[in-house]
Amino acid sequence: MRTKLRLPGAPDAEGRTLAAGLPRRGDGLAYIGLEAFELAPGQTLGRAAGALETGLVLLGGIGRIEAGGLAADIGGRASPLEAPGHAVYLPPGLAWRFTAASSCALALGHAAVPAGVAPPPRIITPGEVRLSTRGSGQTARTIRDVLPETAPALGLLLVEVVTPGGHWSSFPPHKHDMAGPGETALEEIYYHRFARPGGFGFQRIYETGGPDDAVTLTDGAAVLVPRGYHPVAAAPGCDLYYLNIMAGPERRWGIATDPDFVG
Repeated sequence: MRTKLRLPGAPDAEGRTLAAGLPRRGDGLAYIGLEAFELAPGQTLGRAAGALETGLVLLGGIGRIEAGGLAADIGGRASPLEAPGHAVYLPPGLAWRFTAASSCALALGHAAVPAGVAPPPRIITPGEVRLSTRGSGQTARTIRDVLPETAPALGLLLVEVVTPGGHWSSFPPHKHDMAGPGETALEEIYYHRFARPGGFGFQRIYETGGPDDAVTLTDGAAVLVPRGYHPVAAAPGCDLYYLNIMAGPERRWGIATDPDFVG
């Protein structure tokens, strides 16, 4: 599958502005999916019990989540660039609903998971999100581990990254497609949001001696990365947030760096 760029559209009846991978058909991803929503105050988004493991990431606004015996008010950040926010882990086989108390932006990261006993639903608070800085100089960016491999889940991994304008991210170029020693096979979706109107950047997805794609990133764009290296650049003055959704046969982040950028 060649890399695919998906762009947002007008909200549908549910408030969905974008769908990629699972549960959308034809995107060529076997393990992961993304849905993005813009909800009006009082609007409710819900799902019946299904086979997908889901992470609900509240990008902005305030609302109430109800899932099994879990019921809580969450949210508060105005933008995903300003600070860590609330997320909700939702195991497969569980019906749930979210009701917006204000205008809300949220993303659902989905994973098709192996058989197993899933942990119960839970709120992931901003204080539980592990923060770190990766890179230095023009490659420095902030990492927020929302659902890392050390947190309970069957297959899903979720990471938020904030990249200052003019910086590179996912750099040096790395991949995780099990083509080399130490790698795991993880599909990935990048969901990009910019701090300013008209913000833009670029992402290159390439394989040595194979496909080589470059896409222009705008606010709300999603990039599907089934395999290959995938560095990101944010234009000067265009601070960039992205949500990484990952899953595969093994829930472990093992990467290989492009040999041309080692050392």
